[in-house]
Amino acid sequence: MLSVATSIDGYIDDSSTERLLLSNAEDFDRVDQVRAESDAILIGAGTIRADNPRLLVNSERRRADRTNRGLPEYPLKVTVSGSGELDPEANFWHHGGSKVAYTTDVVKEKLRVRLDGLADVVSLGENVDFGKLLDDLGNRGIRRLMVEGGGSIHTAFLSQGLADEIHLAIAPLVVGDAEAPRFLNPAAYPGGSTRRMTLAETRTLGDVVLLRYLPQKENSA
Repeated sequence: MLSVATSIDGYIDDSSTERLLLSNAEDFDRVDQVRAESDAILIGAGTIRADNPRLLVNSERRRADRTNRGLPEYPLKVTVSGSGELDPEANFWHHGGSKVAYTTDVVKEKLRVRLDGLADVVSLGENVDFGKLLDDLGNRGIRRLMVEGGGSIHTAFLSQGLADEIHLAIAPLVVGDAEAPRFLNPAAYPGGSTRRMTLAETRTLGDVVLLRYLPQKENSA
């Protein structure tokens, strides 16, 4: 499930040094609920470097509900890096529960040394193979994966036909910055520009609108 908040013109941030907060309090609470319902949460290495997130379930009640159901207090935290340039001091590694870092054969040993004791480091082969990544997570008992970005990660999952849901929260602002990152990058997406996804839900959260799409189901209307 791809989860993203964008501006009206499709940006997920601006090019300033400060993170642009697109969601509001209601939407942040919704995201916290979705995190609590997920078995794992994935972000790319670029998001770790840019935002330095902790990536937690913030609600004590939701964490308690997870443990009451026999689950870990926090979902598994997952990242992907083809370069191995991950800072071991980043917040990602020092908050929450277990972590997995996926990489390539060439970088695996370098990353294992760098993240010693902080994460399980797994190679996906010569290249970052997102299908293999999902297979490995499935073997770990992960059934619901929440993907929170960034743009290159979302692009990879959607263009390779690996996304079952998109949770798109649209904020009432325009970025208009050609240097800023976008939700999706140019790619060959399944079905091309004529394929219409199924809209499963719309919801208003204060001044933010949530659209939930099902990419695997085509709307023939």
